[in-house]
Amino acid sequence: MKKLLESLLEEKAPGPYPSFSVYHLIKTLELIAKTGQVGRGKLAEELKIGEGATRTLIERLKTAHLISVSKKGCSLTEKGKKIWNEFESIFSQKTNLERNELALADCNVAVQIRGGGNRVRTGVEQRDAAIIAGAKGAATLVFKGKKLIMPKISEDVSQDFPIIFRQITALLKLRENDVVVIGSADIWSKAEYGALAAAWTLIENNGA
Repeated sequence: MKKLLESLLEEKAPGPYPSFSVYHLIKTLELIAKTGQVGRGKLAEELKIGEGATRTLIERLKTAHLISVSKKGCSLTEKGKKIWNEFESIFSQKTNLERNELALADCNVAVQIRGGGNRVRTGVEQRDAAIIAGAKGAATLVFKGKKLIMPKISEDVSQDFPIIFRQITALLKLRENDVVVIGSADIWSKAEYGALAAAWTLIENNGA
């Protein structure tokens, strides 16, 4: 999955280097999966990218046989559904959060990654990825030994950051070794892309 989606960002001749990211590809698959069919104009509006970039994105997803395109809009192919199901098996939940102790801005989005705890070191890699994606930063938490921990910062989030602990445990069904990354930004789209960018660092290129 990771290799396939990242391959769609490579420069191809003829044509310019794509002005969208892997997170725009993920968001496109999500929008189509949830609605069944999405038009190009709606995609451009939701993705916050231009019409030209949206055309290129659609063409690459179509060439990869992940979507089909008709006058009514874009739909997932069987291959596209398989890739989206694989994505959801790893990134099991995504949710908006209210302001909390770890928030760096008003908009905060959490993404849950199944079984990614062993790939977390200090959380710096996730923070940097979120910033590159346009967020103000990201917080990384790991569920181990029935406790949420924040590497190098907190061995028990329930004690040190009770507000965020209550939010996460109320909204997400955590399993041992799951990771929760929280992207923060001034607008929701950047917070979401920041969280996805942080989460993306926690899967390997050989996929699930």
